[in-house]
Formats: sequence, structure tokens, C-alpha cells
Amino acid sequence: MSQSGYDSEVLQAPGSDDGRSLVDPRRLGASADLVREQGLTDAEVEEIVDLFSALRRWHQTSAAHSEASRRYMQLGENDMRAIRYVMSASRDGAIVTSTMIAEHLGITGPSVTKMLDRLERAGHIRRERHPRDRRSLSIVVTPETRAQATATVGADHARRYAVAASLSSEERRAATKFLSALADLPIVEHAPPEALAG
Repeated sequence: MSQSGYDSEVLQAPGSDDGRSLVDPRRLGASADLVREQGLTDAEVEEIVDLFSALRRWHQTSAAHSEASRRYMQLGENDMRAIRYVMSASRDGAIVTSTMIAEHLGITGPSVTKMLDRLERAGHIRRERHPRDRRSLSIVVTPETRAQATATVGADHARRYAVAASLSSEERRAATKFLSALADLPIVEHAPPEALAG
């Protein structure tokens, strides 16, 4: 086996696999340098490819699950996020207002008002008198929509938790360490192409 990984049989033509070539560090300039610098063996690189291939599959599957739930409930992405937020906050005893939803979704007040109007007409939420603030209305998810969300999103979450529960404590800590390290990577604002050319 080569230390550099460049003459390995695992290097296939683009499009000949299930997307592994898209996450193979030997095919990317900066990552290829890292492979050389660290002297990674083909076996070690394959483990990295397996890891990122699995992560890529998870992103795709998670998006597909979310889309299936939205189709079932006939909701848009922000609609579903709003309903999940109201359900979660209500379980914690919070009285949810439109301002709270706007902050959670990162959208403007008028946009939230339009969204809530639409959700109320469709029977997904109710606006009720705020128990402590006469100037505000609280947002409540209807029992029917709560049951639908529990049957779809809730069931998906339960299956995911079951997978996590099946891991050993050491495996969960390793997965948490890896995902946390990825999440902690700083956002890099790349220069536009014309700036690089200059």
C-alpha cells in the first residue's frame, strides 16, 4: 500500500461510485496536501472517506425525512420549523408569541404575521389572549396538528434516538467529539474570484 494514497486501487473515475469521490481527500488540492504531510496510509484515508460518505448520506437522508414530513402536513420549511418551535417551547411551559417565533426563525415581524395568518386559516395554530400581556397574543398549535407532527417528526426523532442508544458510551463520545469539532470550525469568508485574480 502506498503512503501517499495516490496509486491505490480505490481511486475510481468520477461518477463510478456512490459519491465517495466527492469526499475523497486525495482528489482535493488542500486535502491532498494534508494526506501527503501526515503520511496517511490508504487504509486511513479510506476510513476518512467512509466517515464523510456516511455524513453526506446522513445530510441527504435527514433532508428527505424533513421533506416527507412537510409533504404529509402540506407545510413549507419555515412553517414546519415554527410549529416544532411552538410545540417544544410550550412543553417547557413557555407562552409563545409571534415575536419569539420571528427571532427563532430569523425573519421579520410582517413575514411572521403572514405565515401565522396562513397557518391559522389552515387550522394548524390558534391565536389566543396572552395570560399576562393584554397587548400580545399567544400562539398555540392545534391538537390535530400536534398529533400529525408527533406521528411524523416525532417518530423520526424516536428512530434516530434509538440508533444513538444502540451505540456504546465510547462510540457516542467519539461521534460527539467529531461533530462538535466540525461545528466549531470558523466560517471563512472567501474572496471573490476577481480579487484572487488580481
